[in-house]
Amino acid sequence: MDEPRLRQLIPEVIGVLVRRGADFASAEDAVQEALVTALRTWPEDPPRDAKGWLVTVSWRKHLDLRRSEHARQGREVALDLEPPPGPVPTVDDTLRLYFLCAHPSLTPASAVALTLRAVGGLTTRQIAEAYLVPEATMAQRISRAKRRIAQVPLDQPGDLPTVLQVLYLIYNEGHSGEVDLATEAIRVTRQLAGGTDDPEVAGLLALMLLHHARRAARTDAAGRLVPLAGQDRSRWDPALIAEGVGILQSALARDRLGEYQAQAAIAALHADARRFEETDWVQIVEWYDELVALTGSAVARLNRAVAVGEADGALAGLAALAEVDPAIPRHTAASAYLHELAGQSTEAADLYAAAARAAADLAERDHLTRQAARLRQRAR
Repeated sequence: MDEPRLRQLIPEVIGVLVRRGADFASAEDAVQEALVTALRTWPEDPPRDAKGWLVTVSWRKHLDLRRSEHARQGREVALDLEPPPGPVPTVDDTLRLYFLCAHPSLTPASAVALTLRAVGGLTTRQIAEAYLVPEATMAQRISRAKRRIAQVPLDQPGDLPTVLQVLYLIYNEGHSGEVDLATEAIRVTRQLAGGTDDPEVAGLLALMLLHHARRAARTDAAGRLVPLAGQDRSRWDPALIAEGVGILQSALARDRLGEYQAQAAIAALHADARRFEETDWVQIVEWYDELVALTGSAVARLNRAVAVGEADGALAGLAALAEVDPAIPRHTAASAYLHELAGQSTEAADLYAAAARAAADLAERDHLTRQAARLRQRAR
């Protein structure tokens, strides 16, 4: 079916879903996600009844989305669309869908949000938390992106930097607990690196591998967070570290430094230290200087301040932290750590407690609360 006719069907299908009991916004979301599936499957297997196919798949999407929002999980969509038993297709369209969602008519922020929702399977709430905005704001952003996509040709090339940003955000979402999602982000990035001559793609893949190598040591037997200084480094994956370092070295040799290569270089220096005390903090600060110059990121400045505290002493770190916007997430936690490093246990305990109250992630909140309790117990 040609694209104009396909677009003419959208309001008809939305109307059917509304008559079945869906609200208009949910129906619109479901139809747009069905269109993404159509783009993936119709070129090879076009349906005989396009409208009927869209109604059926959109209604499934609507039911999935309703269950997803109710349970605060974003993975059910894929379950209803599992391929039937039989040979597994050799062609993987996931990467193509990433590029379709990273459409040049969208802003990078909107493209990232749309891809996370339509391809990554994340809920609107999860995406809002990643962007540090209210859920309602993110819902509006995603809806606007879907409406925009519905009005433009979908055969234009996507934006590579936006695709990389999406992949890294999906990896980070998976890294916080959904290891399967992190693994999927690595798989797609490998696919992209295999067909793209860009050192930043290699840099992102190296960064993911180096972070993923430490995943087993990030939590203890009770599921509690273990900070870098306390991790059992024998549990780090040496094969992933070696692969990540090799990919990074090849990328850096191209002499086209980008933010993902700089972040990967920092991760490689952490991976190279046999003990936390042997970490080359001076080099890490230098790489953070490069990262700040490349991005101007406040988060990079925050992490740089902590590295300065390790390299040059806690007071130097606090001085560097004073130049960072205190509204940045984890600013209070970084301040607590540097105050503890400076021997100011009472101030550090109060800051850890304040950081715990502000933390959105339960595991992080638990860790910060325990840090505050540890220092207060020591002061008795």
